[in-house]
Amino acid sequence: MLADRYIFPAIFHFADDGISVEFPDLPGCFSYGDDELQAVTNAKEALELHIFGLEDDSDPIPSPSHIREITVSDNETIVLIDIWMKPVRDYMQNKAIKKTLTIPKWLNDIAVENDVNFSQLLQVAIKNYLGINTRN
Repeated sequence: MLADRYIFPAIFHFADDGISVEFPDLPGCFSYGDDELQAVTNAKEALELHIFGLEDDSDPIPSPSHIREITVSDNETIVLIDIWMKPVRDYMQNKAIKKTLTIPKWLNDIAVENDVNFSQLLQVAIKNYLGINTRN
């Protein structure tokens, strides 16, 4: 069962050119911001995408470290980043994906003349073909 909420500590490294962010429990999960607000916003997005990727690959989600166990230097601070995964999963699962298709020119010409929305028509046709009822 997947958790819906995650809170992970992030280390904010302050430099003259901005704030870099790393998650000590999540190797490869990094972010950056020009200021604190942007750093927090980008850290949340990085954490959401990283956790979604782990879930999607069925990889284990590590337990977050306790902040008292994390050592930081003078130009660093720990920020707890809190994410809610339900909207992230919904967005990623409903994200539009571009597909290339081939149809005869004559059919394309007639469809264009009749203002056919190819994307909408293809979605309806695939749902009908698969027996998917999207009406609730």
